[in-house]
Amino acid sequence: MITKSESNISNIKIELHSHKNEIKVISNKRFFKTNPGEYGEDDKFIGVSVPIIRKIAAKYKNVKLQYLKELIYSEIHEERFLALVILVIKFRNASNNKEPIYNFYLDHINQINNWDLVDISAKEIIGYYLYYNEGLQDLLLKLANSKNLWHRRIAIISTFYFIKKGYYKKTLNLAKLLINDKQDLIHKAIGWMLREIGKKDLEILKSFLNENIKKMPRTMLRYAIEKFDEDSRNFYMNIK
Repeated sequence: MITKSESNISNIKIELHSHKNEIKVISNKRFFKTNPGEYGEDDKFIGVSVPIIRKIAAKYKNVKLQYLKELIYSEIHEERFLALVILVIKFRNASNNKEPIYNFYLDHINQINNWDLVDISAKEIIGYYLYYNEGLQDLLLKLANSKNLWHRRIAIISTFYFIKKGYYKKTLNLAKLLINDKQDLIHKAIGWMLREIGKKDLEILKSFLNENIKKMPRTMLRYAIEKFDEDSRNFYMNIK
């Protein structure tokens, strides 16, 4: 007997695939670096836009976690993206018990395997949950020390929630830990988080720059100072 949730998964896939766009597939493959040896190697796309995915997620937000697993293990990028958008909606709406959704995320963390999948979900689920569960915050360090690129990005992006709450220590500590990371996607993520700190407290950002600028990769620095005025950007970019 097919349950309603199981049939919903079929309906979700049918609806999602009805919006396929072959032209967008080509641009997505290039944008998400799917060539051999690139970070998104062999990822498969059907070319559905994010606004459409979000609309479908809102429609099917009540699908049960056990059936959502089928989407998150899909080889189709947009199906995994959709699973995570639904998961974020569920997490926001779970006012009493968010733990099962947090655990689901960790249980299937290896399926969160491209930068957009990390960025739509890490701060919303991991960041939120760890901020309010201080005893679990060592997870950030564990993820940051992982050999898995996406785990490291999850660690730093998760601290975005801490930044929004005015707590910068976790971000700054991870930034120092990962400052010599070899992956450009980590440099960009750290620079982005430093920029967000600067929006709230410019002096803290400048203090970090003054202490660490000679060790910072150029991409990280450019992202961090993106909102500075031209003179200030030139000043920091010209420090040897």
